[in-house]
Amino acid sequence: MAFHLPYTAVARAAAGAAVSLALATTLPISAAQAQAVAAPSAALPDFTQVVEATEGSVVNIRTTEAVPVRRSPMGPGDGDPSDLFRWFFGPDFMPPGFGQQNPQNPHARPKQSPAPSQSERTVPRGIGSGFVISADGYILTNNHVVDNSNGIFVTMTNGKEYKAKVIGTDARTDIALIKIEATDLKPLEIGDSDKLRKGQWVLAIGSPFGLDSTVTAGIVSAINRDTGDYLPFIQTDVAVNPGNSGGPLINLQGQVVGINSQIVSRSGGFMGISLAIPIDEVMRVVEQLKAHGKVTRGRIGVQITEVQDEVAKALGLDKGQGALVSSVEAGGPAAKAGVHPGDVITAFNGQTIKHMTDLPRLVGSTNPGASATIQVWRKGKSLELKTTVAELDDKAATAQSPETPSPNDTADRLGLKVKALPADAGDQGVVVDQAEGAAAEAGIEPGDVILRINDTDITSPKQYAQIVKGLDKSRPAVLLVSRDQQSQWVIIKPQ
Repeated sequence: MAFHLPYTAVARAAAGAAVSLALATTLPISAAQAQAVAAPSAALPDFTQVVEATEGSVVNIRTTEAVPVRRSPMGPGDGDPSDLFRWFFGPDFMPPGFGQQNPQNPHARPKQSPAPSQSERTVPRGIGSGFVISADGYILTNNHVVDNSNGIFVTMTNGKEYKAKVIGTDARTDIALIKIEATDLKPLEIGDSDKLRKGQWVLAIGSPFGLDSTVTAGIVSAINRDTGDYLPFIQTDVAVNPGNSGGPLINLQGQVVGINSQIVSRSGGFMGISLAIPIDEVMRVVEQLKAHGKVTRGRIGVQITEVQDEVAKALGLDKGQGALVSSVEAGGPAAKAGVHPGDVITAFNGQTIKHMTDLPRLVGSTNPGASATIQVWRKGKSLELKTTVAELDDKAATAQSPETPSPNDTADRLGLKVKALPADAGDQGVVVDQAEGAAAEAGIEPGDVILRINDTDITSPKQYAQIVKGLDKSRPAVLLVSRDQQSQWVIIKPQ
């Protein structure tokens, strides 16, 4: 009996033989080289020992919430026939004869059905994950897992369930500390998220879609990923889905390096990008939650923007890093220290500000009332200012902008017509009355206030005109412009 291989199999076998023959005849290699070619360059890691050592400390969290229920004050068996109509047509249905005028007494109140009463019932709210951080029952999870719940239930991997209480939460970092009445629990070891590197293997353990103790693996895709929340996320390609929130991100040493918190998705499910809160940030919050049940943050009273490379070059900085001060709160810590709009904060308490979001994190982690140093770049020089950090308050006042005065036609080489500030608006700056040409293209609008040109403060329209007249046409000028209580550097090339 003859056996016939499929054509594709024959072709592949022939191709393999041809390659082997070619290597043997045209590219002679040593035995060691042949072994290196045959063997994989690096074996994939074995996660089994890490999982066995850590999954017992990861918990499933389910929550409940109270929802209002509308019901008739007449209970079952009261014989109210309108209940049948409400069952089919909704609680607000008006049966025939109700709500109509009495023809014999038109002034009588219409007959109404009894108003339904309000009550509550407890229903499942959601599921999430968490992990044990102490033997006496402290557990970490996400704030959004337990927020607005009236019951929190923690299930261990052995099936035992506990009712948990909230010790403290912090919505800004999405962290919650809860506790169960248990002893002799096995906490996870806390690692160092600052030591993470791109390409490093990490694991996520949690309860995606309620599937307890699910393990997924991947690598660190990015470090300090900014998403606009002033929180430096760890980006990974570890599969994370609804229910994984609050679970640990674990390195190959079995240490927690982050809390899985978010995914970037267009479908609502995992699409290859997940974000975890660095454990270093988490533990700083945990200390305050344990002690006070809430987090107190510092503030210095500035609003900041990013430093563009062109602006940095015009200001004499080597590169575009730091935090550009757009406004300073009147009477705030920064104002008292001498910080001005247009300054670039390059360091806080000796720590370099590489990106603008570094500043809120450093200031926020400083205890209110503590002394601090602010390194600023102003007019080509580095200055060190001293301040006392205040407590963060969402109702803090913001810097006030000058009012718009009467016009004064003064044209200049930047395409601007400016006018003086009103007498009660301070002695720095001029107001833009008209913007055209290069100024309009740069985004300057009437009502903007020009505070500074290059390293020179603007004090009057006359002084402003002299400075503009002397600008070098071969070099762009950088203007500090204030609008709506915000200041920004704008680059314009003189005509």
